[in-house]
Amino acid sequence: MFPKLALISLAFLAVVHAQQAGTNTAETHPSLSWQKCTSGGSCTTTSGSVVLDSNWRWTHNIGGFTNCYTGNTWDATLCPDDVTCAANCALDGADYSGTYGITSSGNALTLKFVTNGQQKNIGSRVYLMASDTEYEMFKVLNQEFTFDVDVSQLPCGLNGALYFSEMAADGGMSEFPTNTAGAKYGTGYCDSQCPQDIKFIAGKANSEGWQGSPNDPNAGTGNNGACCNEMDVWEANSVSSAFTPHPCTTSGLTVCSEDACGGTSNPDSRYDSVCDPDGCDFNSFRMGDKTFYGSGSGFSVDTSQKFTVVTQFLTDSGSASGTLSEIRRLYVQNGQVIQNSKVNIPGMSSDLDSITSDFCSAQKTAFGDNDDFGSKGGLSNMSKAMANGMVLVLSIWDDHAAQMLWLDSDYPTDADPSQPGISRGTCATTSGVPADVENNSPNAQVIYSNIRFGDIDSTYTSSGSAPVTPTTSAPSPGATQVKYGQW
Repeated sequence: MFPKLALISLAFLAVVHAQQAGTNTAETHPSLSWQKCTSGGSCTTTSGSVVLDSNWRWTHNIGGFTNCYTGNTWDATLCPDDVTCAANCALDGADYSGTYGITSSGNALTLKFVTNGQQKNIGSRVYLMASDTEYEMFKVLNQEFTFDVDVSQLPCGLNGALYFSEMAADGGMSEFPTNTAGAKYGTGYCDSQCPQDIKFIAGKANSEGWQGSPNDPNAGTGNNGACCNEMDVWEANSVSSAFTPHPCTTSGLTVCSEDACGGTSNPDSRYDSVCDPDGCDFNSFRMGDKTFYGSGSGFSVDTSQKFTVVTQFLTDSGSASGTLSEIRRLYVQNGQVIQNSKVNIPGMSSDLDSITSDFCSAQKTAFGDNDDFGSKGGLSNMSKAMANGMVLVLSIWDDHAAQMLWLDSDYPTDADPSQPGISRGTCATTSGVPADVENNSPNAQVIYSNIRFGDIDSTYTSSGSAPVTPTTSAPSPGATQVKYGQW
């Protein structure tokens, strides 16, 4: 996952502290209910909410109305260095629907791609909250995570992504006291790409060494990056989809610097970070089944209609104390349970239909990919992050680095598409150019709904709904092209 920055340039008022929360716009988190299910056959509804990531928020000087960040440039006077910048600048509340195109209704969340408010906003990234000041922490070992999704309005070049990140529950406030905004304002993001486009990391700004993007007027990269374990449960549009674990050799947020961040920002040192940027992906099209996922009745999963996605995180002991050994996927659509597609790749067993250590090793060999997944600890290190607890991320974005071709087209574009692993979907290699997608698909959106979490086989039935009518609500518990699978 290489999330993209959005355009935010408004003005707000704050008081003195580093990375302070502003007061110009009240921060009101959109509500989003979800369900916790048990093997006994009952599901309980939890009243949750979502919060917008801090990178999308307007940043200005404390006690005034001067932007600290405009377009893709930091103010040189307010931000001569990272520490001073954090002391001078603050984050403010968000107009979720008017500025960012984020709306919720009951258990459904809609994320619009382009929103024309006071400014034009592109994409968004939100987190599920346990309270007004803390993220919900999911421990998914020996559990399953289920949601409904409508990707019918996501064309080539877009990605409606749902995933887990090993972020701190409070957004880093307790570990980094200069961060006084915290989870309430969406701070603390990190992922396996060690992204350097994050404006504030570990209680400091990321303004030193900041270079504006040559092809994105709203994004840039600083000297530092934010690394952590990432489990991509769902990266998809109406053409292709993938699920991908990305392990790291460290736990929680690790701050990297320059080339040591590796990942998308540093193609020449892509694998030099503590995290695996490629992951071990299961994309049905890439794994050889060309008719499993797509728009229309000719596909096993028809993306022109809403469907249910079920992901099971199985352990070697069959208990939450065991080590992750398999990630299984199934779907439910129109009352039918649909098992995941089988592998159809020379050199790989046709019995494979889930992510295991054997699958990942065989896939890397068959595709000739660098096995950074194994080098960074594979499922074992991914398991440690899951045991610690991870934050749920929901987003919609386009790709200024690789046009999303790694998800839905032939990639790398200079490779022979007939070779295993190169073809990932039916989109043209000329598709996904952000300017084109933003102009041609302004009404694109993704709808996530009916999130359920619980014991294996407890969150779905053949009707696609939760097994039992929910009980009463309860409060929430406390570029150089390289060959690889995921960004």
